[in-house]
Amino acid sequence: MATKTIVNAWLNRTLPDIFYEQMVLAEESVVQERMLDRVKRLLWELFEDREDVFVSGAFYICYDATDGNRRLQPDCIIVFDVEAEAIRSNLPNYWIWEVGKAPDFVMEVASPTTASNDLGHKRDMYAELGISEYWRFDPTGGELYGQPLAGERLVAGEYQPYELHASGEGWLLARSELLDLDFFWDGEDFDVLDPVTGKTIDKRAAAEEQAAEERKARLEAEAQIFVEREARLAAEARERELIAELERFRRQSD
Repeated sequence: MATKTIVNAWLNRTLPDIFYEQMVLAEESVVQERMLDRVKRLLWELFEDREDVFVSGAFYICYDATDGNRRLQPDCIIVFDVEAEAIRSNLPNYWIWEVGKAPDFVMEVASPTTASNDLGHKRDMYAELGISEYWRFDPTGGELYGQPLAGERLVAGEYQPYELHASGEGWLLARSELLDLDFFWDGEDFDVLDPVTGKTIDKRAAAEEQAAEERKARLEAEAQIFVEREARLAAEARERELIAELERFRRQSD
């Protein structure tokens, strides 16, 4: 993997002060905040063991080294083939010229204050920067984006939509070719699924499911032991009855 050596430009400040501003998080709805936290956690957990993959959000992406005002505020990004720890340690804001590349993946989670920008200016800029996939998730069910879930891939400089699969029960499913994962919306909650097993990649949910399965297996084993014990006790009681009956018969015969 060929990576760019990242200098600590945050400490060695040579640019105007505006380049070093950190993003101030806006107060959003509880639903938007909860869903955004879930999106970032799931995608971070997916690559937490990869040193060459950077996953984060809640900072500026600066794309013009001559103008600090030219920046974007993505909710969640994924960048492949980079020194992830160097980015985390040295760049509170993501400066494309320092990292050496734009993100490969961006997901926005809709909020009333950002929805129109996510559908317009940001989308155009993400395409211009060459971001391979752009996803949008609307936890209101589509009131802000017009649809709950949408994914697009960059083809010849233009975003083309991924196919969205829907069901009569209200769930939606779309495949990310870049990540080889399925994004899922059941009408209430967002999830990321393994396309082979169809199960969530959520490690917490997987751990809870495994614990529940182990508890079920333990209870079933304990129940089986109880059944076998009761059967053994019943057999022993029946054996004692037969012995006693034989003894009575022998005495009567004598």
